[in-house]
Amino acid sequence: MPIKVSYFIMVLIWSTTPLGIVWSSDTVSPTLAVLLRMLVGLTLGAVIIAITRIRVPWNKNACLLYFYSSIGIFGGMLLSYMAAKTVPSGIISLMFGLAPILSGLLAQQLLNEPKFSAIKLIALACALIGLYFVSYNQIKHSQTQGLGLLYVFIAVCFFSLSGVMIKRVKIAIHPMATTFGALVFVTPLFFIAWLLLDGELNIQNWSAKSIWAIGYLGVFGSLLGALAYFHVLQNLNASTVALTTLITPSFALGLGAWLNNEPLSKELISGAVIILLSLGVFQFGEQIVNRSKQKI
Repeated sequence: MPIKVSYFIMVLIWSTTPLGIVWSSDTVSPTLAVLLRMLVGLTLGAVIIAITRIRVPWNKNACLLYFYSSIGIFGGMLLSYMAAKTVPSGIISLMFGLAPILSGLLAQQLLNEPKFSAIKLIALACALIGLYFVSYNQIKHSQTQGLGLLYVFIAVCFFSLSGVMIKRVKIAIHPMATTFGALVFVTPLFFIAWLLLDGELNIQNWSAKSIWAIGYLGVFGSLLGALAYFHVLQNLNASTVALTTLITPSFALGLGAWLNNEPLSKELISGAVIILLSLGVFQFGEQIVNRSKQKI
């Protein structure tokens, strides 16, 4: 698959995933919706593994990689689905855009990476200001929506922690094997979560939109999106991959307003602009300053 196609697929899927989460949990309980999504992904992944005969290792390092990957999937997805009842899809995407900053903070502690420069600290402070504007209306309207925002923030923390911990595992395996192994690890956890938190099917309440959204996320979100991401990560530099955190929230906000009638208040738009600009400064600010110094 051409790298440009993989990048386009990744951006498209990441932009539509938050809306898919909201739709899939509209008439299906959040825990069941995410469980069904994982079952679709796991089943299709098993078929692909069997047909292509891709080797899936189960040694200590491989299992550690699957476990660390499952932290982000389980914590990130379960809480995102629970939040989707009260938090618009665009805001979910916007908050996940903060993952690079949280990953950087965690990497300082877990990977002994250098501390943030002054430029990155300024970007972090601005991002927090933007997050306040984005959260203002949600918290003002009800405590339930405020709790939903807390769920999303914790989900982003799990997602960021998972990405950092994966870097500690020194192993080279096929992206499909990583995806399948992680799904094997995490699907039983979602089944347990569904049993403990819900445990009911209530199929008579399911809408066609929710069913189609679950199928879309199972096939594209859990499998194709992960494969595209790993393909892009292996073939493009980190700066280019980081651009997705600027592109996808913008598209997700637009899609949420267009297809799901999600309100776009002045505070939300202002906060979104501040966050996206902050992410841009965080990712590329040092490069721009260094190039300016070289020209002088």
